Amino acid sequence: MLHLPELHERPVEDCGEGKFITSSTRMDFPAAQPKPAADGKIIYYPPGVKEITDKITNDEVVKRLKMVVKTFMDMDQDSEDEKQQYLPLALHLASEFFLRNPNKDVRLLVACCLADIFRIYAPEAPYTSHDKLKDIFLFITRQLKGLEDTKSPQFNRYFYLLENLAWVKSYNICFELEDCNEIFIQLFRTLFSVINNSHNQKVQMHMLDLMSSIIMEGDGVTQELLDSILINLIPAHKNLNKQAFDLAKVLLKRTVQTIEPCIANFFNQVLVLGKSSVSDLSEHVFDLIQELFAIDPHLLLSVMPQLEFKLKSNDGEERLAVVRLLAKLFGSKDSDLATQNRPLWQCFLGRFNDIHVPVRLESVKFASHCLMNHPDLAKDLTEYLKVRSHDPEEAIRHDVIVTIITAGKRDLSLVNDQLLGFVRERTLDKRWRVRKEAMMGLAQLYKKYCLHAEAGKDAAEKVSWIKDKLLHIYYQNSIDDKLLVEKIFAQYLVPHNLETEERMKCLYYLYASLDPNAVKALNEMWKCQNMLRSHVRELLDLHKQPTSEANSAAMFGKLMTIAKNLPDPGKAQDFVKKFNQVLGDDEKLRSQLELLISPTCSCKQADICVREIARKLANPKQPTNPFLEMVKFLLERIAPVHIDSEAISALVKLMNKSIEGTADDEEEGVSPDTAIRAGLELLKVLSFTHPTSFHSAETYESLLQCLRMEDDKVAEAAIQIFRNTGHKIETDLPQIRSTLIPILHQKAKRGTPHQAKQAVHCIHAIFSNKEVQLAQIFEPLSRSLNADVPEQLITPLVSLGHISMLAPDQFASPMKSVVANFIVKDLLMNDRVQAIKLLVRWLLGMKNNQSKSANSTLRLLSAMLVSEGDLTEQKRISKSDMSRLRLAAGSAIMKLAQEPCYHEIITPEQFQLCALVINDECYQVRQIFAQKLHKALVKLLLPLEYMAIFALCAKDPVKERRAHARQCLLKNISIRREYIKQNPMANEKLLSLLPEYVVPYMIHLLAHDPDFTKPQDVDQLRDVKECLWFMLEVLMTKNENNSHAFMKKMAENIKLTRDAQSPDEPKANEKLYTVCDVALCVINSKSALCNADSPKDPVLPTKFFTQPEKDFCNDRNYISEETRVLLLTGKPKPTGVLGTVNKPLSATGRRPYIRTTGSETGSNISVNSELSSSAGNRSREQSSDMSETGVSENDENPVRIISVTPAKTEPVKNKEINSDQATQGNSTERGKKRTATASGTENIHQKTEEKNVEETGPSLAAKTRRGRPPKPEPQGTTAKNEETNKPPVRGRKRAAVSQENPGGLEAGNAKAPKQQDTAKKPAAAQRQIDLQR
Repeated sequence: MLHLPELHERPVEDCGEGKFITSSTRMDFPAAQPKPAADGKIIYYPPGVKEITDKITNDEVVKRLKMVVKTFMDMDQDSEDEKQQYLPLALHLASEFFLRNPNKDVRLLVACCLADIFRIYAPEAPYTSHDKLKDIFLFITRQLKGLEDTKSPQFNRYFYLLENLAWVKSYNICFELEDCNEIFIQLFRTLFSVINNSHNQKVQMHMLDLMSSIIMEGDGVTQELLDSILINLIPAHKNLNKQAFDLAKVLLKRTVQTIEPCIANFFNQVLVLGKSSVSDLSEHVFDLIQELFAIDPHLLLSVMPQLEFKLKSNDGEERLAVVRLLAKLFGSKDSDLATQNRPLWQCFLGRFNDIHVPVRLESVKFASHCLMNHPDLAKDLTEYLKVRSHDPEEAIRHDVIVTIITAGKRDLSLVNDQLLGFVRERTLDKRWRVRKEAMMGLAQLYKKYCLHAEAGKDAAEKVSWIKDKLLHIYYQNSIDDKLLVEKIFAQYLVPHNLETEERMKCLYYLYASLDPNAVKALNEMWKCQNMLRSHVRELLDLHKQPTSEANSAAMFGKLMTIAKNLPDPGKAQDFVKKFNQVLGDDEKLRSQLELLISPTCSCKQADICVREIARKLANPKQPTNPFLEMVKFLLERIAPVHIDSEAISALVKLMNKSIEGTADDEEEGVSPDTAIRAGLELLKVLSFTHPTSFHSAETYESLLQCLRMEDDKVAEAAIQIFRNTGHKIETDLPQIRSTLIPILHQKAKRGTPHQAKQAVHCIHAIFSNKEVQLAQIFEPLSRSLNADVPEQLITPLVSLGHISMLAPDQFASPMKSVVANFIVKDLLMNDRVQAIKLLVRWLLGMKNNQSKSANSTLRLLSAMLVSEGDLTEQKRISKSDMSRLRLAAGSAIMKLAQEPCYHEIITPEQFQLCALVINDECYQVRQIFAQKLHKALVKLLLPLEYMAIFALCAKDPVKERRAHARQCLLKNISIRREYIKQNPMANEKLLSLLPEYVVPYMIHLLAHDPDFTKPQDVDQLRDVKECLWFMLEVLMTKNENNSHAFMKKMAENIKLTRDAQSPDEPKANEKLYTVCDVALCVINSKSALCNADSPKDPVLPTKFFTQPEKDFCNDRNYISEETRVLLLTGKPKPTGVLGTVNKPLSATGRRPYIRTTGSETGSNISVNSELSSSAGNRSREQSSDMSETGVSENDENPVRIISVTPAKTEPVKNKEINSDQATQGNSTERGKKRTATASGTENIHQKTEEKNVEETGPSLAAKTRRGRPPKPEPQGTTAKNEETNKPPVRGRKRAAVSQENPGGLEAGNAKAPKQQDTAKKPAAAQRQIDLQR
């Protein structure tokens, strides 16, 4: 039934003659004039209106209809007489003539009349035929299309029609029709199609009233009618007509209660039952759900459980679509779906672990929006992102980083430390794309929150670790990583586009706040850039020389070196060659490049040069130019974008402010002292790479001020800066010179040892009258030497040593008397390290052995090693000092070996004594000696034979030391091979360069290992095999130039010679041949390529091997087949602990553990402490050893706890072991140490106190001595006493054993549980040697 609202005012209407009337204006007409209708009924027309028929013109029809419209407009429901009078007219207006009239004006007027008729005759319509009603409403609906053109003259009448229909709810009559749905669908489609942005709010309101009344007062919404609404939400339609989307959105909000069941039914049909044919919109269900959720989540109350069902679909693509949808629903800003529907949220999170890669990828992408819009959900997401950060798919790991960084850049509080930790881990990802994204993301966070401080100090503190982490990546081997770190440093850590003062302030405080490893990385970065600059400078110098074959070869080598410093060195070689050709042809380009790398180039000039060179090489026709990109990489590495004279001056001013206390040090998070010291260190590093930039009086005045400071480190750094940069001080800055000289003299005489060294070198480097200056220091120091005041001797000895090294001609004679009369006579017997260093510096300065001083010094150093650092053998020197002296002696021999004239006179015995230092009992001695050895080898300063020393590291009980030695070997071998490739002339010196030539040196060294006394002892052979394989494994990684066969040939050739050290001693030669056979056994077992013919006949060093004798054939096998099989397949014998009384418990390597034998556990007196050194069988040993000893292991600090069951034996077997027995318990076999065991399960703990030998109770038995020949072993050692009385072997010194702990349960740092009857005995002291004092 129709409902007629109160109409207070009707819209203005056009009467056709320029007059307008409203509903408040009522006009009285004369009585209507009757006209006969076609069906015989009389039709009454309003007064003045003639009959309307098809006989008149359209204009006349329009004119008459306007008057009819006016009449119906003014009528209301109470005018019963008029209603009856005009009923025939109302029926006549619904005739075919009007409904199908071609004139749109006629149709519009008729529609307005019909709308008023429905209003007037409500609640009953004058039309009783359902077909007629359908035709009428379809007719009216078609007329509503006229609403589209708001500029039409008839728009007001169209608006009146819409308003009338909406207010009266005329379309509700259609509910009585069977096919009303057709009418409603047509109406909805019409209204959604005509709405546009020119309509005002009233038009939209009337449309909503019209449609919402149909939805809310009907019996339900059919699928087609629902489609007519929902289609406007689909993205394609939404973009075409935004107003239709808004209309549908408001309509759905208004009718949510009524329409929700219909929507639920639609999605149920499509999602659950899979009936996609129910609607043309089935393929857009997920888009619709997203839009409906954004409109009103209540529209989807029944749909969400269906989505949970879909998330578990077997179809990966279907799961992907649902995940995409839910990602938008959960991630939208105002959504509380995760809180309201926890089951669905948890089910969605499970898709982070989906087997389908795109699903996991989509889940990760969602996390970014979720973190930004819903920080409260970060906790739920963190665990899932953690797993995905280790996803096997590169793209997913990459997107995890993007997700976290995007959220972090929006607001750092959105990402917790754990999420940032995931990004930190990925900086070491195996894929470059992931590493790059992680590094760049962290750099952006650092710049935003630390550099620009956009979120305050707390945020800056949260990401302060980023700078260190990014610089640590410079340690990676990949050139791409290094280049990216350089780019990040220049753009994010210290942006090069800042003004000089701001840039240097940024660098100053960055350097002061970096950790030590990051500082080293930054220094290395500058060093590499400076080295590349020098390579380019040398290349340009080669261009200036006349063309020749040698010049071309040198240029090619230089190009290859430069290419190695660019990304993708293979492609870079071609581009560098092309760039070199361009340089040769373009002189202007060469001059630009020379300016760029000149020491005086400023940062602004560098920027101009880079742009100019890039402009010349650019090709407008080639938008992507790989050649230009590669050249830009090169220019960015060599351009001085940070440091120039102006920058150094700014740095010095900052440091002056710190000294004066006027800087912002505290605000920047560093103390003034730290800032000053770091500033000096920074300037010191820059003085190596940019020495010319320091040359100004202002800079040197500030450095002089630093020299006067009490901080020793600051003064030392200042002297070194003068040394590196002061070459023109004497000529250009005489005032600075006159002030500097007395300060340097004072530092050389009474400064710290380091200051003295730098002062002497500074005088020698920057002054022309250096002989006079050095003499003024030498003479008073040499006269004032006094052994009675040892604490005042160190600085004079350092100064004298360096003076004699720098000016040997001038001070050779006076220095010789100092050495003879004071150093050897008074100092060396008192065990002074500085005396050894002085001797070495004196010899290095002379560089000749005419006076045989070097021989005497080498004998002295050897004696020091043999005596374990105690030359007097009076036991007046502490263990720590003995360790220092052993290290000093070994390092001294190694230092002298770097000079050819001294290397020639070092005997094999002296070399072997030096080598044994790497197996010293003291952990720090082994560590520092290995570092010095590596440093000299990697610079190609030491002869190749010294690389063989690393083979002995296989015996080191500490895992980290073995790992370090292996890395050193890899680095050395790589450098030597690369050097041979880059230097064609090196082929003439292959004997000293080719890494494979280390094999004969290694074989000879192992044959003379003091621990190798029985050539047929399987345990000793196993040690030899492990040492051989430690070296051979690295050498045999690649079979370059058939190197496997070459090494095999060397070992075979050695068997045709004799040991040059003991050519006539059968046992020495037997040991040599035995080691050769073990080496051949290892090579044959590890390589199938070793049987090929060697490309060349190897040359053996005559210093270690005699020339092969004619007709000499040595085809004997020195190891049996059984031994051979045992060596290759048997369980390797664990290495002995190298007297590691001084190894700190914090060492990361695996600790020695105790393994008991039957006889030993029976007597309950001792157990063996052993550690495996086999790299190849380590995992198998560990699992086996665990089962035997019941190991309790912690990842950080593994401690093996041994519980020993007390045996019921006679008291005599449990009695306390006296000191003599304890000492004798030190077995001759490597690693076997006796220790008393306890009946309890007392924990092993570290003993930290250091005591003198005299404090340990009864004196200990004499210890083994380095370098002494092995004593003959007693025969028939069947009894236990005879076994314990075996003399110790020559070589590495064992740890001193105590009364209660003769063997040292934990490498001398742990205390073994005691027997109950010895519990009251005081524990013996065990020393922790510390070389850091």
